Amino acid sequence: MADRVTVIGWDGSPLTAAARSALGAATLVAGAAHHLALPEVPAAAERIRLGSVALAARRIAAHRGSAVVLADGDPGFFGVVRTLHDPQFGLEVEVVPAVSSVAAAFARAGMPWDDAQVVVAHPRTLRRAVNVCRAHTKVAVLTSPGAGPAELGLLLEGVHRTFVICEELGTDRERVTVVTSDRAADHTWRNPNVVIVIGGPAGAAEGGWIAGRDPGAGPRGWALPAGAYGGGLGEGETQLLRAAQLARLGPRVGDLVWDIGSGSGAFAVEAARCGAAVIAVDRDPDACARTDAAARRFGVPLQIVLGAAPHILDDLPEPDVVRVGGGGPAVVSAVADRRPQCIVAHAATRDEAELLGRDLTEHGYAVECALLQSVELDTRAWTEKERSVAFLLSGRLPERSP
Repeated sequence: MADRVTVIGWDGSPLTAAARSALGAATLVAGAAHHLALPEVPAAAERIRLGSVALAARRIAAHRGSAVVLADGDPGFFGVVRTLHDPQFGLEVEVVPAVSSVAAAFARAGMPWDDAQVVVAHPRTLRRAVNVCRAHTKVAVLTSPGAGPAELGLLLEGVHRTFVICEELGTDRERVTVVTSDRAADHTWRNPNVVIVIGGPAGAAEGGWIAGRDPGAGPRGWALPAGAYGGGLGEGETQLLRAAQLARLGPRVGDLVWDIGSGSGAFAVEAARCGAAVIAVDRDPDACARTDAAARRFGVPLQIVLGAAPHILDDLPEPDVVRVGGGGPAVVSAVADRRPQCIVAHAATRDEAELLGRDLTEHGYAVECALLQSVELDTRAWTEKERSVAFLLSGRLPERSP
């Protein structure tokens, strides 16, 4: 096993004394081509061109001597340290960090980033990274070939965002470009790059207490009363029904939620408060206006689409979970054809519930149905104020990888 493994972060600035000392004593050096070309790398040291970190770790574990791994930025932040620390390699790792590429990108943009979400985009996670950009007002995206600024821009169609694209940070080829998301695909971008994605409702000007989005922002609780949305909720938007729908769908960061028949926007806003990206669909312009007003009141980004389902759904990006607030079997069937992980719908009668349930079953979903009844009481006289009854249906596919 290697006597010592030192991981050195490099951000283009001169190496520290500790980094130069570790490199000077190294008998094996692993890194990208531009790292191995640094003048401080000993001429006699064995060199490994870093591709698969796991393969390099195995070679380092078998090496007798002092090993150094060079990596861009802070190697402990979405970097090689996590792989090298895997117990299977048995390596003892010392880290000499540098400024992370995310910190450098925000510095070049002259912006604070304690309120930013940070995601990694590669072809397998690109869709989820895009959903985070839909759902949050400030996101840093660590890109990769095939999942870069152009791909981000194409998948954000219909959502306006500003991109600050930082290419080859720390090198003499460094370049910072500001474009709108719809123009990102018009250019060829150099790797590596970091994309800062900005847009949506403005956040608080003062600093927060936790990095990223404050999970406690907004009123406490879920399935808020009608008064929080200005009153006038539809029959499919009662507190109990919304609470059950949220519990069944479990919207989370990285998800895309469709809310079909958004009505007042109550469900769409609450799904967005969970950190999910939400597309709210309604055929009524007044409903779309109410949804927009609710989103602004709670400070959450929503994409609002005016149109009648199921036809309007054809051009929407793939959902993870869907609430069908209206449209009946035709809409439920069209949604099921898109294969979201979970679908919830409601029905006023048992016959309608059976019809929706059969349709979901025929599409391969495991179906559950519950009869929800709530009675609101006036606690001054303990008399009944309002009663609501609905059948809640949910259909779920087997778990799939994100």
